[in-house]
Amino acid sequence: MTTFKDLGLNDNIIKALTDLGYENPTEIQEKAIPQVIASKEDLKAFAQTGTGKTAAFSLPILEQIDTQSKDTQAIILSPTRELALQIAKNIEEFSKHIKGFNVTAVYGGASIDDQIRKLRKGMHIVVGTPGRTVDLINRKQLKLNNVQWLVLDEADEMLNMGFKDELDKILAVTPKEKQTLLFSATFPREVESIAKNYMHKPVEITSGEKNKGSDQVSHQYYVVSERNRYNALKRIADVNPDIYSIIFCRTRRETQEVADKLIKDGYNADALHGDLSQAQRDSVMGKFRKKVLQILVATDVAARGLDVTDLTHVINHKLPDQIESYTHRSGRTGRAGKEGISIAIVTGREKGKLRPIERMIGKQFVSTPVPTGKEICQNQLLKLIDKVHDIKVNEKEIVDFLPSIYEKLEGLDREELIKRFVSLEFNTFLSYYQNAPDLNDSDQMRGRDSDSRGKRRDDENMSRFFINIGRKDNLNPARLIGLINDQKIAKNIEIGQIEILDTFSFFELDKNYKDETISSFKANDVDFEGRNVNVEITEKKRSGRSGGRRDGGRDRKRSKDRKSDGDFSGFGRRRSSDNKSAFGSSDKNSKRRKR
Repeated sequence: MTTFKDLGLNDNIIKALTDLGYENPTEIQEKAIPQVIASKEDLKAFAQTGTGKTAAFSLPILEQIDTQSKDTQAIILSPTRELALQIAKNIEEFSKHIKGFNVTAVYGGASIDDQIRKLRKGMHIVVGTPGRTVDLINRKQLKLNNVQWLVLDEADEMLNMGFKDELDKILAVTPKEKQTLLFSATFPREVESIAKNYMHKPVEITSGEKNKGSDQVSHQYYVVSERNRYNALKRIADVNPDIYSIIFCRTRRETQEVADKLIKDGYNADALHGDLSQAQRDSVMGKFRKKVLQILVATDVAARGLDVTDLTHVINHKLPDQIESYTHRSGRTGRAGKEGISIAIVTGREKGKLRPIERMIGKQFVSTPVPTGKEICQNQLLKLIDKVHDIKVNEKEIVDFLPSIYEKLEGLDREELIKRFVSLEFNTFLSYYQNAPDLNDSDQMRGRDSDSRGKRRDDENMSRFFINIGRKDNLNPARLIGLINDQKIAKNIEIGQIEILDTFSFFELDKNYKDETISSFKANDVDFEGRNVNVEITEKKRSGRSGGRRDGGRDRKRSKDRKSDGDFSGFGRRRSSDNKSAFGSSDKNSKRRKR
């Protein structure tokens, strides 16, 4: 097996790597390090996120740095402050046994005066974001005329962020004779253009296949309606009690909104995006690395440079606009030989976006149902029992209290004691998920299930009703739900399938409120668009036959209507809009979520 010594690194570097626990190089390190040491050719390197790219380009540069000179000999450009800081920190760790060596990071959002003072001391390697690097060049505080190495890390993201002009300005003040190293996890056309414009006949090395996802990561997707996206997110978190995850959002606003909701609902979560000050970002990242936070909600850009090796999940609250970004996101989990799960929450209309991602990463997404309340309660309860089983008992601390405790619990057998303990710890959680609705968009989930196509979900807990208004009365599913809510049949009543036809429609409600539904519509003398509304109970069709008064004729007419205009408005189970507490954020419900 190859060692770092075999790659041509000196003893001081190897000693630092040993101190950090690194014994053998990764594939990209094994290929890149000897290439950069032995050759002055430009290098274009592909490696999946989490495979050690920073060491792959920084270790061979450290091997060749002249510490007798105070000139800046290497400039490393990264798209974000977080990534720049992470790279600089890694280089400090790698070089701690190299006397007289200096490295610093320069980036926006921090005091430029402090950065200038450090540069004046003489920095052998400068890691910078493009904007602040150009600013320091313009102020004549950063001199790159003696640079021997130019590193472009995450070049695709720098282009996505609009840094092409800055890159041009930086390269214009670097020597023609230098070694340019381009490292990226994905190679879209834009990165190829960087290589063409900024590099001279580069050598290309790869670790794995270009743009392919890590073999350690499995990919799942959940199909939900837009209104249930956040609720599904919470269930995914709840069914995984040990979750340690980044949730990716597309915009800063969406990121903050999702984080605020999670915090309000009692989760150990926070947001990371560009609107935060540097102090705020450092605080959030520090808490996440220490696992004070279980969930970090972030934009793609803000998460660059967040070096965490043991994430259990990456969750795409919404898919990224650029499919290459999915590789970056999913690469945050499944690191250091550990397995990870990348999850996409999509609506039926968004399912098509998964296909090009599958082609790019060389893997298929697995369709996964949103967890039920029962599944969540079972997982959470077993986790609680595991904690009790594994807790270390400190008898010296509790021995004086045991006689009183035994006296209090006298008369309770083992089985009764367990029941009471579980109830004490778990009643709130059980209550929260009691009769929890199905959040799956079942019509859309059938897309890949050929043997389930055309089947209509039959829910024995729902009653089916006929209503004498339809499309010609300007009725649609949203207006029908509003009409049902207006009758105030019961709080939190569950609404099932809805079918809107030309002159009449069908809907399903919780069967426990069958009589209340009929009586409410009659008592309120409901009027819709000038037409008196009539609601009747009707049985569901079974095996092609209809039950209930007059329903056979209606179902035959419904089939004819459907053929005539192709419109079938099937909606999965939902809560009515007056159900504020079903997935709300009351203090009572918030308490049950804190871990």
